[in-house]
Amino acid sequence: MELLTILLQEVANSAAGWAGVGAGIAAVGAGIGIGRIGGSALESIARQPESLGDIRANMILAAALIEGVALFAVIVCLLVVL
Repeated sequence: MELLTILLQEVANSAAGWAGVGAGIAAVGAGIGIGRIGGSALESIARQPESLGDIRANMILAAALIEGVALFAVIVCLLVVL
């Protein structure tokens, strides 16, 4: 019975560590995604300045969706720790 308790504690400790790694990966992935969206939007605006409003609206919407997914991933990882 003591061995089972020790094994369960090890799994819980490693899950907490991996949850932190998962939260970090989610944050980095969101940063990369939003950076690519911003760069592509600026390039598109430079090519077609008359479509500034449409490109800006689509950029903000896509960035918000990415932020939402990243926040969800971080919350799930933090719930694993608790």
